[in-house]
Amino acid sequence: MLQTKEITNREFIKMIEAASAFLDQNAEFINSLNVFPVPDGDTGTNMSLSLDSGLKYVNESSSTKVGELAQALAKGLLMGARGNSGVILSQIFRGFSKNVADKETLSAADLADAIAAGAQTAYKAVMKPTEGTVLTVVREAAKAARKTAAREDDIVAVMDATYKAADAALQTTPDLLPVLKQVGVVDSGGQGLTFVFQAFDDVLNGREVAKKGAHQPNPTEMDEMVDAEHHRSVQGKLNPDDIVYGYCTEIMVRIGKGKQVDRKFDYDTFYNYLAKLGDSLLVVNDDEIVKVHVHTEHPGKVMAWGQEFGDLAKVKVDNMRLQQETIIEKDGEAAEKKAPVATAEAPAEAPAEAPETAIITIAAGEGMQTLFKSLGATTVISGGQTMNPSTQDIADAINNSHAKQAIIVPNNGNIFLAAEQAVKVVDIPAVIVHSKTISQGMTAMLGFEPDHTLEENQSAMEDNLTTVKSGEVTHAVRDTQIDGFDIKKDNFMGIIDGKIAVVTDNAEKAAVQMVTKMIDEDSEIITIIYGADTNKATADHVEAAVEKLDDELEVEVHEGDQPVYPFVISVE
Repeated sequence: MLQTKEITNREFIKMIEAASAFLDQNAEFINSLNVFPVPDGDTGTNMSLSLDSGLKYVNESSSTKVGELAQALAKGLLMGARGNSGVILSQIFRGFSKNVADKETLSAADLADAIAAGAQTAYKAVMKPTEGTVLTVVREAAKAARKTAAREDDIVAVMDATYKAADAALQTTPDLLPVLKQVGVVDSGGQGLTFVFQAFDDVLNGREVAKKGAHQPNPTEMDEMVDAEHHRSVQGKLNPDDIVYGYCTEIMVRIGKGKQVDRKFDYDTFYNYLAKLGDSLLVVNDDEIVKVHVHTEHPGKVMAWGQEFGDLAKVKVDNMRLQQETIIEKDGEAAEKKAPVATAEAPAEAPAEAPETAIITIAAGEGMQTLFKSLGATTVISGGQTMNPSTQDIADAINNSHAKQAIIVPNNGNIFLAAEQAVKVVDIPAVIVHSKTISQGMTAMLGFEPDHTLEENQSAMEDNLTTVKSGEVTHAVRDTQIDGFDIKKDNFMGIIDGKIAVVTDNAEKAAVQMVTKMIDEDSEIITIIYGADTNKATADHVEAAVEKLDDELEVEVHEGDQPVYPFVISVE
């Protein structure tokens, strides 16, 4: 067995790359562990996309310190977190990163303590922690890591113990959550985290690890990436004195060509040296050329380093401090020429007024989004089941509204944690109305009053959630037995407020039978929203059948275009 005393930046980056690739390859398997056999299992997809975002932030960092790379990972995970599983994964690495913030490398004890800190942070992030989930897996993994680190200083041994304990805990999840045992699956989030630890363990043991099928950029794409990196990295630096590394340096090297070549090209070696020379580093390559963008005080060293691997096909060096001085000077001149003059006859034009309160909601389908806007939503993020928006998506929607305050209406319980994280990172007051379904979200919208305070609106909209029954029709993606139903693949199910209530052989039957179970003597309004997988004729048949149930019911039919669910039906 390999032995090592520390994790350097190189190992850490490889661990995250391997974990990201492994989650990507196993996303559909993790999705299949969804308890309900519906086509919206997205735990694997959410965890994979969340970690992809974390890896992106790591790759954009020029640091060679593991602590700083871990902080980049945590920030990327947080902003890219999708679904509750993605947010919990981000919280695990948030605790991890805080524990190692000042570390250049990690010892066995550092690694164990960081995993334990991650477990503690994840538990705190969940209001009502449930055993038999990813929380159980990370807690047991942390225990094993610390126990091993207490008796030996070999990082490989610690990671071996961490992975084995995670996998053992994963196998116990059906005993802790009866519904998992009933369906015959392990916890999907726990499986995702176990895959992460498995990838870490493979890297540290020197085993062949999963790799994503890397896209090889062509020369045009390389140029676009370099340009994008330059524009991203100088944003906000209005004062030339704020620029730490003043020379934007770009080189293109023909790998293996030229008289001064004395090294075989290795991406990590090539990158790590350049990382010490400045910031905003981007290195992209194919088999023949490598392109570099870096902000540095030593452009000559960048060129000399490139020549050790090949000849220089292109060199470009710009003095960014001088460029910024010129831009400021020109902007000032332009502002003087274009400044509007207010007169009694022609007052200066006022900027467009932003809404006092932005209402941000999430829905899939053009018709569904139109319905929400007609109810007063200022922004509808495209998403929902199978397409959970990230923390960044929600935060961007709030910031781009330019409102003074915001209300988030998620319409999906799996978006709650991402919404909570978004509230923490935006600059204006924001609250969440905890709508778990589209029907709840639409009813919540009716409680909004523009002249009420943020808290008053949140309370009124939350109160409305209890006045509606939510029904959804979808099809089964596998055979299973749950809640007393023997479900076969491609059966249609009617789900009422999160519980399977009807199983039959077509969507129309499922919708009518579901409404029959939903209505009672107090029911007045039925709203039928038909999706992309059905049509108005079928919706009209459902409407007619519902009207026969009670001729005093008011029935409305709308085109929603939503995926996954042929019918979304509310009863009020």
